[in-house]
Amino acid sequence: MPLEAPNTAPAIPPSQNPSGFAPLKIPLFRDRWIASTISSIGTWMQDTAGTWLMTSLTASPLLIALMQTAASLPVLLLGLLAGATADIFDRRKLLIFWQAWMLGSVGILAVLTFIGFVSPWTLLAFTFLLNIGSAMNNPAWQAIVPELVPRELIPDTVSLNAASNNLARAVGPALGGLMVAAFQRVHTGAGSVFFLNAISFAGVIWVLYNWKRIPLFKSALPSERIAASIRSGLRYVRYAPDLQASLARAFTFTFFVSAIWSLLAVVARRDLHQGALGYGILNGSLGLGAVTAATLLPRIRHRFTADQIIAASTLYNVFTLLVLAFAHIPIVIILTLILSGFAWTSTMSSINVSVQLAVPAWVQARALGAYLMIFQGGMALGSILWGFVAEHTSTPIALASAACGLLVTLPLVQRFHILQGPLPDLSPYKWKRPAPELIPIPGIDDEPTDGPVRVSIDYRIPAENYAEFTKAIHELRPVRLRDGAIRWGIYRDAADPEHLNESFLMESWLDYLRSRERQTAADHKIHDRVRSLHHDEAPPKTTHQIYAKEITNPTPPNGH
Repeated sequence: MPLEAPNTAPAIPPSQNPSGFAPLKIPLFRDRWIASTISSIGTWMQDTAGTWLMTSLTASPLLIALMQTAASLPVLLLGLLAGATADIFDRRKLLIFWQAWMLGSVGILAVLTFIGFVSPWTLLAFTFLLNIGSAMNNPAWQAIVPELVPRELIPDTVSLNAASNNLARAVGPALGGLMVAAFQRVHTGAGSVFFLNAISFAGVIWVLYNWKRIPLFKSALPSERIAASIRSGLRYVRYAPDLQASLARAFTFTFFVSAIWSLLAVVARRDLHQGALGYGILNGSLGLGAVTAATLLPRIRHRFTADQIIAASTLYNVFTLLVLAFAHIPIVIILTLILSGFAWTSTMSSINVSVQLAVPAWVQARALGAYLMIFQGGMALGSILWGFVAEHTSTPIALASAACGLLVTLPLVQRFHILQGPLPDLSPYKWKRPAPELIPIPGIDDEPTDGPVRVSIDYRIPAENYAEFTKAIHELRPVRLRDGAIRWGIYRDAADPEHLNESFLMESWLDYLRSRERQTAADHKIHDRVRSLHHDEAPPKTTHQIYAKEITNPTPPNGH
């Protein structure tokens, strides 16, 4: 059975007129938020300084756009691994390790930049290393949110985290551009920014070091191995339609909108004839709008559905891409980017909330890893494509093409609905009967990792209940599969129409025990509805069958 720990954050009832700032009343979350904001400012200063340094090292739009790819590709490659490790290992220790990794990566890059030993490929390599740390850090960083605040405050918490990042996005790029412009040599200014960013990770490490963590979910069973954990995460995604809808919306949106982020430096230098400070102001305009969105989103969510928010944001970003392509007037672009930042955060916050509320605690980091992988995958692949198009045609053509793609795909992705209907109860189900025991054959040692295991359940279903039963039990199928079953079936006895048998296969006895831990209260409601249609004096008969291995030299019982 899972070992459940209480959420030690005080329960703050939601207000009828929410301000969105209630999570900040919780000291632990507030400390994390302040440290994260300072670190994010350093990260966005580095993003601006690094991209501008690249424009001084090369004139290639493709290499400049690859800075966005170097930032996004690690998440695409490592998202599932990051989620798996965050669900297996102690998240506090994991976060401290990866924060130290990022501090070291940026520190080395700062030294190399100060001494002038940096090339386009060196800059790309260290940007990639930095973002390996970010990729491995982020699923655990987001998955600790339910450990810090009550579940009803998760939407406001996600908005505040977005506000933190986007406050940094509003301030950081301008500060980064200002610092680069303050020095005669770009290398000196960029190196100074990299050094400050390295220091900013120390504050986050300090908060994590002093955090006395109490996990919400702790299995009493041995931890999964990483490969098995990744497979479990992928299996869950495959059989979770609500999660799939969120991932589809995230990829489509970021793939096309990535043109704004990846080509903004090219627009600033070539079309607007601006320097590092001008680019920082443009980037900061996106952040300013994003901060505004994060503070207003609690009220917006009370008036509009998530689907309506995302549709409106998509249409506005079509407009933004066209303005960047054809309207080369700084004030027009700045005002447009402010609202684009508003639209960006409104969309990504809605999708992030939908992911966090759609999965139970045991798989949360893996789901967030998949989401971040899809999100950054869209950014990375889109940046490559739009950078390639800009280099071989022109920047306006690349931006206009992204706008057309975003508009054309909108009707296609609107069928993937998110945050619709009441939220399921994803708390672990408290079993009223103990787990079955694996009784070994005398003289033969059976291990919990032995398998596969076949679970067979016999039902007696009257003819008048047949249609309702088959509908209900096919709703149980994805529950079994996402909790660990590798095969599932429901069969009717050819000689006895009222006798139906459900069977599913688990990889091992240990995986079967894990599937019991993973069952949520919402899952068990489906299970209860199925069993309520069974009509017999005895309850449905369940048998657990383990694969019978061939024994070549059995040991006789009692050594005889």
